[in-house]
Amino acid sequence: MRKLIPQFGEGRLQSRGDAFTTLARSIVGQQSSVAAAQASWERVAALLDGGSQRIQPAAVLAIESTQMREAGLSARKVDYLVDLAQHFEAGSVHVRQWQQMDDEAIVDELVAIRGIGRWTAEMFLIFHLMRPNVLPLDDPGLIKGISHNYFSGEPVSRAEAREVGDAWAPFRSVATWYIWRSLDPLAVAY
Repeated sequence: MRKLIPQFGEGRLQSRGDAFTTLARSIVGQQSSVAAAQASWERVAALLDGGSQRIQPAAVLAIESTQMREAGLSARKVDYLVDLAQHFEAGSVHVRQWQQMDDEAIVDELVAIRGIGRWTAEMFLIFHLMRPNVLPLDDPGLIKGISHNYFSGEPVSRAEAREVGDAWAPFRSVATWYIWRSLDPLAVAY
């Protein structure tokens, strides 16, 4: 970290958007290039009132799945978006309590939604809720960055990565961000 921070010291994490829109975007963008994800998102958002910056769960539930399919989403992604919207509409996610909840409780809530796995939940904790101490061990970029910066490029196990990350507590999210920047100096905005 001592070498990385001076190289990328001016950058910082910034939260954008509301929780539902952030999670919806992550579902739409799964297994897509950044450009393809953005194009798909814009087509889906065009179906909804309010544009692409903030969409409402009720708006997602109000449009036909065939319209979302025609906008370029797979049947699975349509199902995932609908499930996300149903969870938000039903109050199954406790958005107003998240600031008081611990990280694992939020991860548990989010992974109960189809299409959201642990990695997506951890990215949400880092980029939306700005949680400072998340170590996303399922992230290939983190593992690669630890290998490159701490093990001279040698393969790294999850246990070794966790041991390196434990030294970063209570700011593991921040250290992860620097590790990512060491591989790709241009930060991705979520």
